[in-house]
Amino acid sequence: MKHIFSVIILTLLLASCGQNKKNTVESVLETNNLENIRAKRAELVTQEDAIHSKIKLLDAKIKTLDTTQNVPLITTFTAKEEVFKHVLELQGNVTTKNLLVITPEYNGILTHIYVKEGQRVSKGQVLAKIDDGGLSQQLAQFKIQSNLAKTTFERQERLWNQKIGSEIQYLQAKSAYESQQEAINQLQQQINKTTVRAPFTGTIDDVITEKGNVVGAGQTPLIQIVNLDNMYIETDVPESYVSNITKGKSVRVEFPVLGKNINTKIRQAGDVINPVNRTFKVEIDVPNKDKSIKPNLTARLKINDYTNEKAILVPQSIISENAEGEQYVYVVINKKDNNEGVVNKIIIKTGRTQGDVIEVLEGITNKAELILEGARSVKDGQTVKVINY
Repeated sequence: MKHIFSVIILTLLLASCGQNKKNTVESVLETNNLENIRAKRAELVTQEDAIHSKIKLLDAKIKTLDTTQNVPLITTFTAKEEVFKHVLELQGNVTTKNLLVITPEYNGILTHIYVKEGQRVSKGQVLAKIDDGGLSQQLAQFKIQSNLAKTTFERQERLWNQKIGSEIQYLQAKSAYESQQEAINQLQQQINKTTVRAPFTGTIDDVITEKGNVVGAGQTPLIQIVNLDNMYIETDVPESYVSNITKGKSVRVEFPVLGKNINTKIRQAGDVINPVNRTFKVEIDVPNKDKSIKPNLTARLKINDYTNEKAILVPQSIISENAEGEQYVYVVINKKDNNEGVVNKIIIKTGRTQGDVIEVLEGITNKAELILEGARSVKDGQTVKVINY
């Protein structure tokens, strides 16, 4: 009897398996029967709806039992006091007071040029010579006449000291001698103007006029001379910074063309505001030992106009503003061991900005834990969980 029952069970299982095999998606597709295929699809849709209904029941139960699921996840950072050096970014041009195009002081023919381009010269060194038009010969004659006037005066002076001769003779001899000396001095000054000298130590940058040309006093450019030792940058600063941008302030100078940066200071800040553009002039020292920095070179300036030794800086992206125009941030308080805490809204007062950060003057204390990611989606008094990486 038991054997017969086992055979019946086995027969039923085989029949069931055969029926299931015939009812698979593959087998139904093989029939190419539209009604069978539609029936199979409807059967699968019914099974899918039933599964989704069961999943929703499971989700509802999980939501009831898991209290952490409703707690927003945020990241934070700790506020800390640090040195904040605010900089004003400007652009300026390199210049020097020792860049000069020399013009003659005398009209005449340029007879000699004693220097070449690139030559280093000293202050007072002779650079060129202009024909004096016969002034040297006149000077020689004046000196001869002056020697005679001097001899006459000295003799007349000795006689006058001995109470010999008249006073008028003595005074005439003295006047004649002094007149000759004055004439010589004036002529010598004129002759000196025919010699072109270096006004300062530097380098001959350009010889403009060639030898043999006629030159005019104060008009014809002869030679350009430059000294690259005493370089500086000149820039215009808005008048709103007049109390902060002062002599001695630190400056970071960048030369994009040279790929070079230097640290220097303001050497002079102007006292006059330009009424046209409401700016004042500032001069910044430029050390130039290697002579790589040239006049008219463009420079980017970062001037330290404000420093706070104990500043609290926060990203500008976490700051919000209410309807009254007050700025605020969110901090986490009452933080537990599981990193859950409470959101606290703090009204703050901000100062200067630099890049992506801003200085907080009031509201945030040192070591406060501020919400970073998620700061725009939380509410005051809400429970959150910190997941700092």
